[in-house]
Amino acid sequence: MIISIIVFIIVIVVHEFAHGYVAYLFGDRTAKNAGRLTLNPIRHADPLGTVLFPAILILTHSPVIFGWAKPVPINPRNFKKPRQGLFFTALAGPAANFALAIIFASIFKMGLFPTHSVGWTFLLMGVMISLVLGIFNLMPIPPLDGANVIMSVLPPDLMRAYAKLGRYGFFILIALLYLGLFDKIILPLVNGLTRFLIG
Repeated sequence: MIISIIVFIIVIVVHEFAHGYVAYLFGDRTAKNAGRLTLNPIRHADPLGTVLFPAILILTHSPVIFGWAKPVPINPRNFKKPRQGLFFTALAGPAANFALAIIFASIFKMGLFPTHSVGWTFLLMGVMISLVLGIFNLMPIPPLDGANVIMSVLPPDLMRAYAKLGRYGFFILIALLYLGLFDKIILPLVNGLTRFLIG
């Protein structure tokens, strides 16, 4: 459980930092001014989403660990190129997760740690949790990153209409989870990609 929580915090902090850093590159200093352009986990931690919720999943032997951090504040009006800024800022978090998965897998394949040792488990969990968060956040449901990627390429009227789904986003996600989103879609993807990366 401890290893899983440590890995989860690392992965989610890098995810949020990536959002803030790319927004900064496109001219938005909101995250930097709020002190969130940092890898310090304390600045990003959400007591419920970063600690309690993942811990409950681990204690109940959930096959998938996920949660959330405090979203990094972004103001798209500050972007030098608003649509490009929104697109790449939204994509930055999942992209950082996939990059981490590749890094963890590359170190895992070096065989530096005995099977089932702490280091071996840490790296394997790093691959899987990174993939879970990357895939989950790409779902096109507001306010997840996938929805922001889609909104960045929609005409203004459709963008506003799509954004209104955000008020129902939590309930949509709960319904999808109840219907087996993780067991039937995300988990098979994660397992397949994990085997590909460490095979």
